[in-house]
Amino acid sequence: MQRYILMAMVAAALCCVQATSSMAQSSMTFKAHLTAKDEVPPNASAGTGDGTFTLNPATKELTWSLSYSGLTGPATASHLHGPAKPGENKGVAVPLGPNGNLPSPITGKATLTDAQMADLQAGMYYANIHTDANKGGEIRGQVMK
Repeated sequence: MQRYILMAMVAAALCCVQATSSMAQSSMTFKAHLTAKDEVPPNASAGTGDGTFTLNPATKELTWSLSYSGLTGPATASHLHGPAKPGENKGVAVPLGPNGNLPSPITGKATLTDAQMADLQAGMYYANIHTDANKGGEIRGQVMK
């Protein structure tokens, strides 16, 4: 009898390890390459940026790191906009940092709604960095798997 109880405890422990491992592997990574030519309308900035966004579907937490260089001035705001296809402009969905002087890299986290998670996974968000010279956005990139 004790042998069966021990075997059941070992099996339960293995299931817990498997479940924890599966949850850790379930995070999803998205990337964005930001340029001035992808802004709508495009502008003449030489600035570029690259972002990595990691979604944990179990907790709905999105974390990010967005680096940039070559902007016309300090980054004054950064957001995820959408839902939008490339070439479309939409409103702010997720602020990526407080408005003001945002040093590179811009890092943070937010909890998404189910609809926001679906839009993100469908490639319907773009990252945007704003400056005083380009208040509507200086560089932009679609966030994709």
